[in-house]
Amino acid sequence: MKLSHYFFLLCFQFGFSQELTLEKANHLATLPIKCLQQEYPNKLGQLLQDSTELQSPKALHPAFYGCFDWHSSVHGHWSLVYLLKKFPNLAKKEEIISKLQTNLSKENIQKEIDYVSKAHEKSFERTYGWTWLLKLQLELETSSEPFAKELAGNLKPLSDLIIQRYIEFLPKLLYPVRAGTHSNTAFGLNFAWDYAVYSKNAALQKSIKENAIRLFQKDRECPFNWEPSGTDFLSPCLEEIGTMQRILPKAEFLKWLKDFSKPLFDKKFTWDVARVSDRTDGHLVHLDGLNFSRAWNLYYLINQYPKEFSHLKALADHHLDFSLPSVVDGNYEGEHWLASFALRAYEEKK
Repeated sequence: MKLSHYFFLLCFQFGFSQELTLEKANHLATLPIKCLQQEYPNKLGQLLQDSTELQSPKALHPAFYGCFDWHSSVHGHWSLVYLLKKFPNLAKKEEIISKLQTNLSKENIQKEIDYVSKAHEKSFERTYGWTWLLKLQLELETSSEPFAKELAGNLKPLSDLIIQRYIEFLPKLLYPVRAGTHSNTAFGLNFAWDYAVYSKNAALQKSIKENAIRLFQKDRECPFNWEPSGTDFLSPCLEEIGTMQRILPKAEFLKWLKDFSKPLFDKKFTWDVARVSDRTDGHLVHLDGLNFSRAWNLYYLINQYPKEFSHLKALADHHLDFSLPSVVDGNYEGEHWLASFALRAYEEKK
């Protein structure tokens, strides 16, 4: 282990993680930089119609083939764009921009569109990869960097296709998925809503709002004691809160929230962090992600409603701090994606 890596790990373990500094950003950036163009190991989510579709990950997904799987590659790209926006003097800036430009070329995005447009791939990355793609689109569009504007234009046709997929799919989803993994319905709506609001896409906003109300408005007493489930990396209760917080006005939301999660209003509310027994296990390490998911949703709630929920800040900080050391522990099982989750929590921490 390099001395700088060891020092960084010690800082995280002893609680010096409260702010995202340039030093920490530089280190966190090394993780997506390292895997963005690392083709193997790789997990494909492919449906084969015949042997002609047997191709390498890079041939199938020339934009998003690195970082083990498609969605992790997408949020790895988001991480780097986010860090460049927050820290214009980020180390390896030119290398990062070069990798982003190579991966997100018009030609590569067209091949991604061709893949997603196959009739038998309509459910590809639905909706976890979809929502991360729109978050990447939002980050590129809101960046002031010239390279980002160009790449936002390159990515937009794929994002537009995904938006149409949302509008087609959501009315067909008769029941929400409340798992703490990729298929979680609420998480799949949240970044999509953020992009719909920013881009003033009324059709996407209407679809998300109407279907979220249909799916979630009658929910009551979310079972916090059911979390975590074995390999969760998302908080089903808090992700649903994040959805309803986005789409409902204050009075209506707080009324719904008291029915859905009354314990959060308790000034003494506490929640044990999720613990990982083996961080070399790609599924068990998901639980570090759950801690980050809880943190970003708690911060989001606190930021909008500080009067009601400022007492939850220490709990959010604890969840963020607890799993930060695992982001840099040297295990690819976590390193290929956990930096994105940690940065997402920092994004909401403010």
